[in-house]
Amino acid sequence: MTQASSKQLGLFQRQKIIRQAEVDIQPYYTQSYGAAYLGNSLELIKDLKDSSINLILTSPPFALTRKKEYGNESAENYVDWFLPFGYEFKRVLTQNGSFVIDLGGAYLPGNPVRSIYQYELLIRLCKEVGFFLAQEFYHYNPARLPTPAEWVTVRRIRVKDSVNVVWWLSKTENPKADNRKVLKPYSESMKQLLKNGYKAKLRPSGHNISTKFQKDNSGAIPPNLIEAANTESNSVYLRKCKEAGIKPHPARFPVTFADFFINFLTDENDLVLDPFAGSNTTGFVAESLHRRWMSFELNEEYLIGSQYRFNE
Repeated sequence: MTQASSKQLGLFQRQKIIRQAEVDIQPYYTQSYGAAYLGNSLELIKDLKDSSINLILTSPPFALTRKKEYGNESAENYVDWFLPFGYEFKRVLTQNGSFVIDLGGAYLPGNPVRSIYQYELLIRLCKEVGFFLAQEFYHYNPARLPTPAEWVTVRRIRVKDSVNVVWWLSKTENPKADNRKVLKPYSESMKQLLKNGYKAKLRPSGHNISTKFQKDNSGAIPPNLIEAANTESNSVYLRKCKEAGIKPHPARFPVTFADFFINFLTDENDLVLDPFAGSNTTGFVAESLHRRWMSFELNEEYLIGSQYRFNE
């Protein structure tokens, strides 16, 4: 294929993505499989047709006590702020589509006790909007800083908060998923067990371990605890942002986190949306996995910086 014809194909693919999504505005930038848009996601999403998105994967601004530069609602207002997004998300999802949301915890202002906003949001998304809870996940970041310092490092009355809750929600009771696409390498003990075999017997817990456990399935089924540290310090994204004088997004999505859910819940050419794109990790991973994607971001500087991911 000539260079000219290759460029024409790339342009055709991008135009096809935009037409299929029925977005009237022009994208801020495009790649072979997707496009990023600048604007308020609650307005942008209204241009998407019903049942057009296979996966919504996002980490919106958390309800933190201290205000962040990227904007965040208080715990008291968070659920009411988010519910209008929830209704739109449910509308645009395909019947077997999924909505995955990563949420950090927060302490109540001035007190060493926790807000329950993530759980209130979950209940209202299910009871009012009509989502189903397919499964809860926990996102463990071992590199998380020991905050808030007042409770953790000064008074020493709390331990480091290193886990976000992740709600995997679905439009119907049977969303598309395949854990064979996210298998983990077998442990050494499991490899030995598969090699040497074992005697089927009843365990003390009452579980009956049959000979079916001797089958080699090419990997272990992962748990719902996802360990994904966000410790990049010398990526192309960060270097290019620094060279251009652009401040990188301070709360970047780990690549391994996005990779897990996109592989688990979608197939090639499915359409993935991140309505709070930030540094656009979701779009970057979707592009590498040959999924069509759309990303919405309100802050133009973050969107400019996010383009550098695709130079990697």
